[in-house]
Amino acid sequence: MFDGAPTIRDAAARDAEACAAIYAPYVLDTAVSFEVEPPSPAEMAERIAAAQSRHAWVVLSDAGRVVGYAYGGPFKSRAAYRWSCEVSVYLARGRRRTGAGRALYSALFDRLAARGYRTAVAGMTLPNDASVGLHRAMGFEPVGTYRRIGWKHDAWHDVAWMQHSIARSDEQHPPAEPR
Repeated sequence: MFDGAPTIRDAAARDAEACAAIYAPYVLDTAVSFEVEPPSPAEMAERIAAAQSRHAWVVLSDAGRVVGYAYGGPFKSRAAYRWSCEVSVYLARGRRRTGAGRALYSALFDRLAARGYRTAVAGMTLPNDASVGLHRAMGFEPVGTYRRIGWKHDAWHDVAWMQHSIARSDEQHPPAEPR
């Protein structure tokens, strides 16, 4: 599975360069991300700080090297959505089907639930069997697909949306504001 004793921890600014390097091939070589220019390490550090301030960002380190990350961020800006968040996970090449995605999401969901978030949503460009499979395995359920919503690499792409309850209970009323 891993080359050493892998650890999952909260991301910090020092992880920005590794996270940017993991993400760049998704931006440049695939339609998985709809970004067209990879963020710089400085931009990635800003994203990490923003996620940590209200949501969460975790990294998986194997033998001292960051090999994957997952984060949560705002789903929508309207107040009624404040207990929901959008999540993503990215792994370095060669790390799929190792349990890394599941481990990262499990740690992320624990942190988000502890902050008061109840629902995680994820969007994935289709086709993407690996991502769909991971999200299903984590308990996400399909909620819809936007058809031909994004243009990248000279083609239109669909985006499927899934959601997952990360609530610790079935309460009818929301808890205190997410923190």
